[in-house]
Amino acid sequence: MEHEIYIEAEVASSPELEGRLKQAVLAALEAEGVDAPCIIEVCLTDDEGIHQTNLDMRGVDAPTDVLSFPMFDLKPGEKPQADWADPDTDKVLLGDMMISLERAKAQAEEYSHSVEREICYLAVHSVLHLLGYDHLDEGPQKRQMRQREEAILGRLGILREEEA
Repeated sequence: MEHEIYIEAEVASSPELEGRLKQAVLAALEAEGVDAPCIIEVCLTDDEGIHQTNLDMRGVDAPTDVLSFPMFDLKPGEKPQADWADPDTDKVLLGDMMISLERAKAQAEEYSHSVEREICYLAVHSVLHLLGYDHLDEGPQKRQMRQREEAILGRLGILREEEA
């Protein structure tokens, strides 16, 4: 099955970073058992770009690291179905994500890990949001999401520094 990941870079990026980001997205879809072919669009931007989108779409007047825009209202563990596919592509338009590379670089430095790890984490985090996971309760939902994130990153060989 062929998922399609489209990346639009509004800021300077590298083919290596974009390739690793695609790997993270695909690993998250695989780990969650998504077997219907999906399309995910990714926008790489800076703090200014994500700030404006955050304001326009959510009414939040601040930059953030990642925004997720799911096409479906899924529950954690629920999977998109093949019959939801767009007739023009025969793929499910799962949703969009926007990542601030500027914020990702700052967070990587703050958490003392690589920019690659931070970008992969944000991509996996966003895919989980597209698949219905959330962390608004700061309790069981957040723990469930964090466990899934770490398991998926582990499959990619991306561990927290203390685990490496």
